[in-house]
Amino acid sequence: MFDAVLFDLDGTLADTAPDLGEAVNILLLEEGRPQQSLTALRPYTSQGVRGLLNAGFGIDNSHPSYERLSQRFLEIYAGRLCDATRLFDGIPELLDALEALNLGWGIVTNKRMRFTDPLVELLQLTPRTNCVVSGDTTAEAKPSPLPILHACQLLRCRPERTLYVGDDRRDIVAGNAAGCKTVAVSYGYLGDSGPLHAWGADLIIDHPLELAEYLARLVGPK
Repeated sequence: MFDAVLFDLDGTLADTAPDLGEAVNILLLEEGRPQQSLTALRPYTSQGVRGLLNAGFGIDNSHPSYERLSQRFLEIYAGRLCDATRLFDGIPELLDALEALNLGWGIVTNKRMRFTDPLVELLQLTPRTNCVVSGDTTAEAKPSPLPILHACQLLRCRPERTLYVGDDRRDIVAGNAAGCKTVAVSYGYLGDSGPLHAWGADLIIDHPLELAEYLARLVGPK
């Protein structure tokens, strides 16, 4: 039934919150603000700079200091892309299972290419993944379906035979709009997207190995 699986990166494949949260706290320290716990910052990680600056400073992109703070945040983060970032437990085994089932897989993230490509390489995923689509690869980022449709073109697979896996409502919105089947992961960051069951995903999983088991039952060895 499926030919490929596409993954969001932050909060789905990799736990990037420790490095992104530390970048926010370094910036807060520079600005003379009190630092925040990783627990408080973690839910906003999938929302990127916008979400993290809102969580740390209580501002959005209309604030006069937003551009300056966002640029400085990205400078700090670029220097610590993979200090504490790790693949979530079960992801290596899930990727092994996909390859054993002859399913192609790729990454579709809103993270900018200048961060995505080196991070994917540091996580030792570059030799394995069949495509990487970043937030600035196409004209629009998620929740637009364009990045996912572009990934399907790269993998030469039809959207209706593709699964998209993510931890934010916009992932599910984008995947559904692209015509894919969608999977929401409860172990991710989730953000302020409301109840997981209301996102419209076709499947909800609590651990990556649940997806491996689901696909093994559905696809079977080829």
